[in-house]
Order: sequence, then structure tokens, then C-alpha cells
Amino acid sequence: MVDSRTDTPEFEGDLALAAFSDAGPWEVRLDEARWRDRVDTIRDAVRREVPTLIKPTRMPAGRRLIEVAGRIGGGVAIWSMTTRRRGGAESTADLSRRLRQAAEILGPTYIKLGQIISSGQGIFPKELVDEFIKCRDQVPAEDFATVRAVVESDLGKPLEAVFSEFDRAPLAAASIAQVHRAVLADHITPGGGQEVVVKVQRPSVSELVHQDLRVMAWLAPFLIGRIPVTALANPPALVEVFAETITEELDFRLEADNMLDVAMSLRQLGQTAYVIPRPHPTLVTRRVLVMERLSGFSFDDVAGINAAGVNTHEIVRTAMIGFLEGAMIHGVFHGDLHGGNLFVQPDGRTALFDFGITGRLSEAKRQAFLRLLMTGMMSDVKGQLAAIRDLGALPPDTDLDVVFADLGLDQAPLDPTALTPEELIAELQRFVKQMLGYGANLPKELMLFVKNMMFVDAAIGTLAPDLDLFGEVTHIATYFAQNHGQRLASEMGVAHGQIEVDLTSFKDSLGVDRSTESITYTDLQARRQLIQSRMKDRERPTPKSLLNRIRRS
Repeated sequence: MVDSRTDTPEFEGDLALAAFSDAGPWEVRLDEARWRDRVDTIRDAVRREVPTLIKPTRMPAGRRLIEVAGRIGGGVAIWSMTTRRRGGAESTADLSRRLRQAAEILGPTYIKLGQIISSGQGIFPKELVDEFIKCRDQVPAEDFATVRAVVESDLGKPLEAVFSEFDRAPLAAASIAQVHRAVLADHITPGGGQEVVVKVQRPSVSELVHQDLRVMAWLAPFLIGRIPVTALANPPALVEVFAETITEELDFRLEADNMLDVAMSLRQLGQTAYVIPRPHPTLVTRRVLVMERLSGFSFDDVAGINAAGVNTHEIVRTAMIGFLEGAMIHGVFHGDLHGGNLFVQPDGRTALFDFGITGRLSEAKRQAFLRLLMTGMMSDVKGQLAAIRDLGALPPDTDLDVVFADLGLDQAPLDPTALTPEELIAELQRFVKQMLGYGANLPKELMLFVKNMMFVDAAIGTLAPDLDLFGEVTHIATYFAQNHGQRLASEMGVAHGQIEVDLTSFKDSLGVDRSTESITYTDLQARRQLIQSRMKDRERPTPKSLLNRIRRS
């Protein structure tokens, strides 16, 4: 839990507590938010439940298993008999489409999985990401009678006793819940008539999610190396991470608490470029969350943002520094950054929404995360490996010297644009196979961080394609040195002033020559497109193809 103390006395009321809008519909007082009393107990119970949900069993619920296997297996079978032989992007796109269609039919759990995949640019194949983006805004809404029943059951009052207006059609419908515009009844808050957003959980989603997680855990081992989109992943580990993520979204009291903790962290850090909606002090339950309504420009509305005179470079900088600083200093950050969860306000501030997925680092993991970022800025590759191990991505007893040598990290980096398609795939396969051989996995917090960084990458391409990436990394490093240098040095066990920026490993990660002095996102994207074009131009799969090599390994 973030300490509610603040060093910003110039703010009054709840603005001294957290990064809220300047004039809210109510004032947040922590002692009035009785729903917070049990959040720690609820969060611990949810975490303890995950191992049980994904524990291997002889057979999960038969009917659901047959339905899931039939939908997914049927789609894969049709793909296998049709476009699979063509190979390349066309084959992957067809398989992705069939998987997306199966997810939509199977319902909330699989739609949510698709939504997570849709924000995983760079982690999953482009065709898969592009297809699952459709899951963000094509989820059928619950009928109004069902919504009314959930709200009245959880709040214990007729709908009209709480809201003077409640729109029957939702503003948006997602896999777990949908949100409606409403106006509070006059007696609910001082002044009355406050416009709000009401998030309402789908009534049967909790039971269905638990059932589906058991099915996923049973199916996951059979997917290893079976289809291209999972060939380079570890499906059982992905199921575990997904279970840890989605189960926390099923109780809106946790989400409201996440909102407060992130907002308090931002205020303590002096991050005034963010705005978090206020959760209502009394209208928060397991399935209903009433919050302040905020609005602004869509994150990809570049024309509108420019017309308002907002500096798009500053928006990108805010996104990068904001979640990095919260994770490094307080161990808490928004875990699901994507275009639907952010608005840019006319004054240039970024409004953040949807805190169901929030990264929370234990003190040990926070320090490991801090070391990961700082050693990255210092081009200390062995230090990065140690931090990755301490985050839980490698077993605690991993011999890092062996990993360092096996992965060739002591050698000059390869330029991916100079490799043939087969060489590039072989190198990627070698890397992944070795990492899995060390017992590597993707911890939830690291997955959320990588996913957020992929969003920031895409945001730069949309809002600031001419941004000098090397200059920006240097700027961010300077910011942390000026604002947290003494603390960072102390926690890393080095003298203040010994932390110096070295862009070597960052350049290596981009595959550019170390002598390169600057590179824009446009330049980097041109390199990526060159690599992608080489991959598309390669010959159709042969017995030596990546998929067959994985199957034999």
C-alpha cells in the first residue's frame, strides 16, 4: 500500500492526497472508503487461489472442455487443411482469424486473453495482434435488465434510489464488464447531480473464468510446439500469468484500491501530468464500481491533440517516466496501457483508466526491477541478467556466467538486417530454446512491464515518430539522476555519481551500430520493416523450417 503522506502542501483537499482532476464531483477521504477495509485480505486470497485453479488434473469440467477443444481445435484443423501449407504471413493471419473467432464464441475469458494479446505488439506475431484488436470493441453488451439486477443486488437499493439518470446503452462493453454513463441522485453527494461512470461486472463471469482457467491449464501442455503462434512460447507458464492477471480483475474493490494507490504514488512523485478518476467513497462493491467521469482525446487522435496545441513529445515522455518511476520507487504501476485506457485532456494531461490489471512489486522485486532498468542504462549486461533472475524469470540458483557465455552475450551483437531469414529464425530459436533450458519463465510483473513498453513503442510511432530515441533515453536517465540519484545509488550499493549512462546495450538491442549517434522511431521502423520483408520473402516451409525444428527438439 502506498503511503498517503505527501510533500506537496500547495495542493489542498484530496489533491494533496492523489493525482485527481482539479475539481472533482466529491472529495476522497480514505477513512470514508469502507470498501478498502478488506482489500489486503481479498488480494491475498485471490493470489492463493491461483495455484489451485491451474493445478494439473486428470480431466477438467467435461462439457466446457469439449466446447473449448472443439472451437479451438476445429479452427486449427481447418487452418491445417487449408492455408497452413502456404506458410508466411497469409497462413498466420488465417490461423489468427480462426483463433479470434473461437475466442469470441467461447466468451469472456478467451476474449480477455485476446485483449491482452492485442496489446502485445512485439511479443506476439503482428497478424495475431491485429486480429485480436477486434476483441476490444466487438464484445456484445449485457441487456439492461441484467445490468440493473447486478447494480441493485450489490448496492442493496433500487437503481433510481442511487442514480437520477442511468443510460441503458453502455459507453463500452468489454469481456469482464461494461461501463454506463449515469448521474448520481441529489442526496448521494454534496451538490448533487454529479455525472459518473458505472462499471458493472457480467453476472456469470467469475464462475466461467474459474472454469475456463482449469480447462486452459489442462490444454496448455498439448499446445507446446503445435502451432506457430505458440511455438516460441511456454503455454503452461502463460496460463499461470494469465490466471494471476484475470482473477484480480474479478473484484472491483481491488481495482478501486489500485486507482487510489497509483494516484497517490503519482502525487508523491510530483507527476502532475497524470489524472486518475476518483472512485466513489461508498459506491464500490465486488461487481460495481462508481467513479468520476473524465474525457479527452483518444490517444491516437493526433489531429485533435495537435489542434489543441498539446506537445505530443511531452505526452510520450509522460508515459515513459510515469510508469517507470512508479515501479522503481513505489513498486506500483498501471499494468495494461493501451489506447483504450488513456485520454489526452485539452490541457495536455493524460487521464488513465481501467486499473483491473496493476503491477505490484514486492520490495525484493521492486529492487530487482530498479536494478534491471539502471543496469540497462549502464550497459551492464551481467547486472541485467541478475536482475531478471531476481524478478523470477530464472531459477534462483542459475549460473549467470554460464548463461552469459551460452547466449553469446560476451560477443559482438548480430545485426538482424544482415542475416538471412533462415539465420534469423535459427538464432531466435537457439535463444528461446536455451532460455527454456535454464528454466526461464515470464513473471507477471515482467510481462506487464514488457507489454507496457511495447505500447510506449507504438505510441512514439503515432505521436512522435521524429523523436530521437537515444536523446530521450539520456533525458530520462538525467531525470532520475536529478530526482532520485542518491536513493538509486544507495539501493544499488554504489556511490552517488557512479551511475553513468551508457547506450551501448540499448543500441545492441535495436541492432544498430554502436557508433550511431541518433536514431528516430521512423529510422527504427524502417529497419524493422526490412526484417519483416525478408521474413515474408522466404521460401515456403521445408522440413528444416522453424516449426519442424521445434517439434524435433
